[in-house]
Amino acid sequence: MRTNPRTSAHRKRRKYIKAARGYFGGRHRLYRTAREVVERAWQFQYVHRRLRKRDMRRLWIVRINAGAHQYGVSYSKLINALKVNNIVLNRKMLAMLAFENPDAFKQVLVSAGLISK
Repeated sequence: MRTNPRTSAHRKRRKYIKAARGYFGGRHRLYRTAREVVERAWQFQYVHRRLRKRDMRRLWIVRINAGAHQYGVSYSKLINALKVNNIVLNRKMLAMLAFENPDAFKQVLVSAGLISK
């Protein structure tokens, strides 16, 4: 006598139906459709978790560049001066300083030797 895969198959299908909650029409009701849209959504999630890191770095660079240009310094000259003077600040922290605390950002530029007090 063979066994019926009722519980495991049902559990697997319920997982997809539950993940498709809130989708329109048959997308949240029908197993096959729900599985297709949920797997597609999971692919987008995977890709965009990686793209988010790139987007944030780009935003930080834009903010640093804008903050540096207020004092007549380009982004590339600022990064180079920080490396030459062994000032270890990552782009996230530099962007935070440029955006939220311009006085502290100016002190970084002074300590890097790019502007005078």
